[in-house]
Formats: sequence, structure tokens, C-alpha cells
Amino acid sequence: MSKNADDLVRIIRDRAGDTDVRFGLILGSGLGHLADAVDGVAIDYDELPGFPHAGVSGHNPKLVIGALEGVQVAVFGGRSHYYESGRADAMRLPIEVLKGLGAGSLIVTNAAGSLQPDMVTGSLMCLTDHINFSGLNPLIGEATDARFVPMKDAYDPDLRQALLDAASGEGVDLDQGVYAWYSGPSFETPAEINAIRILGADAVGMSTVPETILARFLGLKVAAISTITNMAAGMSDESISHEHTKAMAPIGAAKLERVLRRFLRDLS
Repeated sequence: MSKNADDLVRIIRDRAGDTDVRFGLILGSGLGHLADAVDGVAIDYDELPGFPHAGVSGHNPKLVIGALEGVQVAVFGGRSHYYESGRADAMRLPIEVLKGLGAGSLIVTNAAGSLQPDMVTGSLMCLTDHINFSGLNPLIGEATDARFVPMKDAYDPDLRQALLDAASGEGVDLDQGVYAWYSGPSFETPAEINAIRILGADAVGMSTVPETILARFLGLKVAAISTITNMAAGMSDESISHEHTKAMAPIGAAKLERVLRRFLRDLS
């Protein structure tokens, strides 16, 4: 862990107390309000030197430390995307801080486009694997041999099963599938979507994969869930835009919040 991360951990513990965090949560579009449900302390990213500026509308750049459904969590209300800075490792410092706070696992959520006709807007998809369609990697430049991270079971099977059980307990349909990372910020062309489908992806988005690689590099277990906000280009007559994504995100986010809360209750 970097010296900067050590310094930030001390700052955060001074504000939020010394209780170790069990889970980190990175919130995608439509889930920002979940941070408000945490019984704890909220710290603006601007107060944490080196934290990325999450400059995407629909995200709330605060780190919230506290209890949610009886489990100590660190909730990241916003993330930095590759397309904002051209840095695939933009979330490295926050995830280093998460590990320094004691977390062993990270749950990542995102908004995504569906590549499957029967996985419609408002659906949820638990990631079984990913395709790094961008070809970028947040560990480029890492000098140690730790950069050669094995990615089998990048999305932990036990965490995934626990999320599936939580969804079943809440009566929420939770699909499973492969997520493709596209760098953005422009949306994909129909030809690109066709190529990604041929490669085996079920959903596509502009995040999550860098955070997953970084978390696995740091020894954290990962689970991830996509909220389907649109059908991908060429899959329907839908008009795709960021405004559309923000408008559609709450449909799936309400169900996802129930799943996450049930998951945490079952743990506690």
C-alpha cells in the first residue's frame, strides 16, 4: 500500500473511528442514495488528497464509513472512469485505502447496456466474468511481479452465490452473465456491439473492470452487479444517452438496493 494510502487511512480513522470495514461498495448510477442510509460518517472526496474527482453527473463523490444492515462498510458514492482522465488506474488509491481500512471484499455496481433480448431495461445481472474489450489495464506501469494477477474467478463464486440467495429471498430476478468493458465516453456502435456479442458478452459498460483488476491485485474478493439501463446499440429502437441512463437507472437500482441490504443482513 502506498504512503499516501496510509496517510488517508489515518485521516479516515480519525473521523470515522477504528472499527475495521468488512465490505467496500462502489455505487453506480441510480444508487447514490444508498450512501445516505449508512449510519456513519461521510467525507467528501475533496477532503481526501489524491482521491479522484468523480466528474460524472449522477454520482455523489463522498466516502461514507459506517454500519449498513449491521455490517461495517465503506461506500464510495462515485467512481472515476477511464474516459475522464485517460487513466485506467484512477481508482487505485481509493481501493488501496479500502484495504487499509480492513476490508476483505469489494462489491461493485454499474449501469450497463444489455446484449441479450430477454434481459430488458430494469433487469439486474450478476457478473460471472468480464471481457476487457478496451485492451487497457490499470496495472500497466506497476513495477513488481505482483502485476501478473491471475483472473480466474475474478468475481468470487461464494460472494456471487450469496447475492443470488439474497435476490431469491427478496423475490428479485438476478440474471448472470459476462460484462464487457468499453472505454467510453461515446457509446458503442452497432458493429461493436455485434462484435462483443460474438465474443460472448451479455452486457456492456464503461467501468467495473479496472476496479476489479485493482481489487484482485490488492487481494480483495470481488462481486459485481449491473443495472440494465438500456438495450445496447442495434438491439432496439431505444435512443441511448447519458440522460436516458440516469432516468432508467432507478428502475433497477430499487431492486438492487433490496438485494444488497438482504445480502448484508444475511451476513450480520
